[in-house]
Amino acid sequence: MKKIGILFGQENSFPQAFTERVNRTCGPGLTAEFVMIDKALQGEPEDYAVIIDRISQDVPFYRAWLKNAALEGTAVINNPFWWSADEKYFNNALAQHLDIPVPRTALLPSFEQPPDTDARSFRNLRYPLDWEAIFSRIGFPAYMKPFAGGGWKNVYRVQDREEFFRIHAETQLEVMMLQEEIVFEEYYRCYCIGGKHVRIMPYEPRNPQADRYKAGFQPTRELISAMEHSVLELNRALGYDFNTVELAVRNGVPYAIDFCNPAPDADAASVGADNFEWVTDTLAAYAIERAKTQQFGKDNLTWGTFIRKAAHQH
Repeated sequence: MKKIGILFGQENSFPQAFTERVNRTCGPGLTAEFVMIDKALQGEPEDYAVIIDRISQDVPFYRAWLKNAALEGTAVINNPFWWSADEKYFNNALAQHLDIPVPRTALLPSFEQPPDTDARSFRNLRYPLDWEAIFSRIGFPAYMKPFAGGGWKNVYRVQDREEFFRIHAETQLEVMMLQEEIVFEEYYRCYCIGGKHVRIMPYEPRNPQADRYKAGFQPTRELISAMEHSVLELNRALGYDFNTVELAVRNGVPYAIDFCNPAPDADAASVGADNFEWVTDTLAAYAIERAKTQQFGKDNLTWGTFIRKAAHQH
């Protein structure tokens, strides 16, 4: 009997619905359950064919445990090795190489020095930075946001250079990005599962949290095609099995704003009944598909085209 497990935190709708859906549709030889860990011993295989990871970004113990499970052959969704290395500044640079429109972006060193460093640690960093060149490139208003991390935490809209310097000082040890503001006519959040299934959801980030999926945007056929292309290209390059991409549409062009959400919101109360049904059904079917092809003792992770091309060159 092969097992599909889901590892999660404070969620109370999606894990239960996912497990029920897998067990209702998987047929003989497969079962789904909540992951339970009572020991973590190096080199010992876990008995899960597939694990859906929804929480290791917040719990380092889980991330380390999942890497060991993956080494022994568990198909972890999403790949814990790549997730550990991924961040938004690199993602933006990769998107540019894929010819996917993204906002102009600059990386900013943390305002405060990290622990156990002093002035000598920064001898390769010229300070002050060339602020005029940065501001000229990005423009104002702009958004300042962490270079890594998900959601809308610690995201600031800055009007001018004076506000920039004031807010940057408040970010303390965070490494931030300064990003061009895309004044959008429409905005979409898009699920991507398995690098092949896309769900385009109208999304209004200016609404209160509970009402953000209540947006009146209606994409044209051409826009749907452009967004699907960007979503699939990004997720295949990054190697994410389950992710969301946020796209802001300006003058008919979808700009990829945020596409590093490997534990995306899937709560029934926020995403709405139709989106919840789609994501539950689609991820359950994909997890079953992965479980059927999984083999213990082999690498069953998804590696993006960026990594695979680099490995092939060597």
